[in-house]
Amino acid sequence: MTTKRLTPSDPFDSRPFAFSQIVAAAAGHQVVHMSGQVAWRAEREILSPDDLHAQVVQSLRNIERAFVHVGASLDDVHALRIYTKLSHIELSQDVSRGLNEVFGDAPPCATWIGMPRPANEAFLVEIEPSAVTIPAQVT
Repeated sequence: MTTKRLTPSDPFDSRPFAFSQIVAAAAGHQVVHMSGQVAWRAEREILSPDDLHAQVVQSLRNIERAFVHVGASLDDVHALRIYTKLSHIELSQDVSRGLNEVFGDAPPCATWIGMPRPANEAFLVEIEPSAVTIPAQVT
């Protein structure tokens, strides 16, 4: 089995924080794991610190942009873990609106979890896709 760890600068370089954005392992098929994504831009600017909907959409777009590096897309996502800051947990309609905006009528399954304290207080949500499997490409 071949394993490749990627820390692309888009959505942001995670090496200073000691984690990989993507880990891909190939054994006939490639299993892709990704770190949870937040509303951070490549410059480490937090998008819309007070807007849960905007942060959901940006987090999903970060997932989408990171997947490009291994030939995957949001269509390959079967499940999400959505960690919402407890102070915003009642705003589930903002999360739903963001999911609908990005996935349309074909959303993945999801587990929604309230988090007491995010890594940065301005993060209102962190979204982690489950492992996805795509045709082997790791070299």
